Amino acid sequence: RSIFAVLVGLLLLGTLVTLAASYGNLVWRRRFNDARLKALRLGQYTLAERIGEGGMGVVYRAHHAMLRRETAIKLLLPGRSDPSLVRQFEREVRMTCNLSHPNTIQIYDYGHTADGIFYYAMELLRGMTLHELVERHGPQPEERAIHFLVQICGSLREAHAHGLIHRDIKPGNLFLCERGGEPDTVKVLDFGLVRHFGDGNARERAVHVEGTPLYMAPETLEDPEAGDPRSDLYAVGAVAYFLVTGGAVFEGDTTADVLERRRAAPPAPLRERVSRPVTPEFEAVVTRCLEKDPARRPQSAEDLLTILALCPKAGDWTAARRGAWWRHHVDAIRPADPGRGGAPTTPVDRTVRIDFGNR
Repeated sequence: RSIFAVLVGLLLLGTLVTLAASYGNLVWRRRFNDARLKALRLGQYTLAERIGEGGMGVVYRAHHAMLRRETAIKLLLPGRSDPSLVRQFEREVRMTCNLSHPNTIQIYDYGHTADGIFYYAMELLRGMTLHELVERHGPQPEERAIHFLVQICGSLREAHAHGLIHRDIKPGNLFLCERGGEPDTVKVLDFGLVRHFGDGNARERAVHVEGTPLYMAPETLEDPEAGDPRSDLYAVGAVAYFLVTGGAVFEGDTTADVLERRRAAPPAPLRERVSRPVTPEFEAVVTRCLEKDPARRPQSAEDLLTILALCPKAGDWTAARRGAWWRHHVDAIRPADPGRGGAPTTPVDRTVRIDFGNR
């Protein structure tokens, strides 16, 4: 029995030594890769410090040598994702470079390192996502929600005019910052799932759909080809619901729970979920965006902007109120990871791929 105990002890010790060595090797490799990447000069860009990491790559704060401008650089590292997805992402970055709306994150540059690593440079933001705003400060007043929604719709209006749909509008992809002296500016981030609607080259897209279950339009769950600008507007309605209630339209422990409730049940009336009253006009706007039938929603971002302007509290979140809020919460400002998209905590608020080929 004592020999057996010794053997078990030695086995456990060996396991611990192996785990420690593996962890040490992992830490060393990460530090080595960081040092190697920091030494790279990506054209005129010099990497400074890592500010975020996602499934497909890492994001660094960087400096442009000639412009002396801070930027965020995202590198898509080999081995992190399927090569076909990397090629798709490169195409999408090229498409979104054509967008210039002030509420869309700006992509300055893109290219490949000598090692073949794809990178792109974006504006560096400081602030918080709308997900973090509600998580830290609770549900927001109707007038502030309208102020945010107007900016989001402005960004989407330009993208849709270029034939692009975002496909992953959610609080974690909407960044609150101060730009050009304007506090409470919203930037739409992470056009990584953007698609050119009406594109006939859809062989891969025919078997899967990507997005965040809490904010995905019902039609995209039934047919990955069905998404159009009205699918983005459904997500805008779900964001509005979250902003004023602090919760999702449909909630559940698993992705399957959320999808089934979205398919079978109507949303709970907004007035039953809010801690402070909302006007009937605002509730009607949100309810219309969340219609299961796309034909019953606003048909364009321009339409949604028009009906938002008719809400009694539109314009009540004044410049004075915006400035006062930001002065009071200046300590919350931080550099963003513009390629990561928020702070998801459960499977249903992360971006996922739903495969239709196995159904």
